[in-house]
Amino acid sequence: MAKIEGFRVKNYKSLKDVQLGRLWNQQNVDPLTPLTAVIGKNGVGKSSLFDAFGFLADCLQSGVEEACDAHGRGGFKNIHTQGQKGPIEFEIYYKEDGKARPITYELAIDLDKTERPYVLSERLRQRRRGQRRGWPFSFLMLNHGKGVVWKGEEGGQQIDEETEGFDFIKLMESIKTEKATEESKETEIIELEDKRKLGIATLGSLKQHSRISAFRRFIEEWYLSYFTPDAARSLPLAGPQKHLNIHGDNLGNVVQFMEREHPKRFKTILNRIADKIPGITKIDTEKTNDGRLLLRFNDKGFLDPFYAQQMSDGTLKVFAYLLLLEDPNPPPFLCIEEPENGLYHKLLESLAHEFREHATGRKGGSQVFITTHQPYLLDSLEPDEVWILEKGDDGCSIIRRASDDEIVKNLVAEGLPLGGLWYSDYLDAKK
Repeated sequence: MAKIEGFRVKNYKSLKDVQLGRLWNQQNVDPLTPLTAVIGKNGVGKSSLFDAFGFLADCLQSGVEEACDAHGRGGFKNIHTQGQKGPIEFEIYYKEDGKARPITYELAIDLDKTERPYVLSERLRQRRRGQRRGWPFSFLMLNHGKGVVWKGEEGGQQIDEETEGFDFIKLMESIKTEKATEESKETEIIELEDKRKLGIATLGSLKQHSRISAFRRFIEEWYLSYFTPDAARSLPLAGPQKHLNIHGDNLGNVVQFMEREHPKRFKTILNRIADKIPGITKIDTEKTNDGRLLLRFNDKGFLDPFYAQQMSDGTLKVFAYLLLLEDPNPPPFLCIEEPENGLYHKLLESLAHEFREHATGRKGGSQVFITTHQPYLLDSLEPDEVWILEKGDDGCSIIRRASDDEIVKNLVAEGLPLGGLWYSDYLDAKK
């Protein structure tokens, strides 16, 4: 299972400079856990952090200019941290699986001379096999849409920007004049036609760039939930679909796919979900004349079943989350903002358990990232799974891990729940 070990974002909304987990040059820092929760008061930047992942995914899908305007972001100047200079920057440190060599992706987005956002720079780097120290080898480097890329699994250039004084132009010139060695045969000078599109979007579709392709697929398969119960109540046109979309309005289509492609497993899944939703004794389907499948919920105490359109927001939300976790081919990264909204508080412990089981399961589920302000959900989490987001004196967000506080770790070890500590202000840096 691919996993993000560390993530850094600079100059994005209130996130002037926020880092979670391990980066390539900070190996003494613990990586992100399979299940990660970010907590904080209203207005500290939880939604901005959630949207930072969405912004990256949108950049890959549609380019940086459209991403700046998508989902009501309002353009580059609106999402750039107020009062700060320099580009919006992202850094992702991730592994394809537990034994793979980590890869670092760096992206910087700025305004060009026409005041339109474009990709200022982009880089992918990875240490070679057996390399334990030193700077990782860059196998994709782009500045202003021009650069160099290395094919295969091992090519790249080791560049120590701090001690050698990195000169990108000289590097390009040396590669152009380089003799036809085995290394240079794997090297390509490239220039993108559109500087507002990511290099990984173009190069990631080519078979010879397997590492770039793997990273592109990784981001393409992220699932960020903007689930709304009203959307899930809609009756979409008949037609099976593999995965739940971000709003959940294709819930019926996913049900149709599961029943068609995995009929036995789907019945088992429905029974398992029914056991986890209070008051529901059975969940089944009914086929309409035009080929659609309707979800039916048998509620305890009622003879006739209720259809999804009649069910409460909380029931639909729990069903959608559990169905998402039962996906035969789950997304590598699952991001949910405030999953507790509309749910009975005693359901949250069970939901947290389901998230952790999915994230740490042997069969390889998704890495789960959630934001929350619900102490009941926090009670089921460990200090190393929880990050506390707060506002600094300058109004920008700062973040720290709950497990960095020895007092908090000791109190949890003694049996005090983490949510109770948060409610009692033990997690407040200014306590």
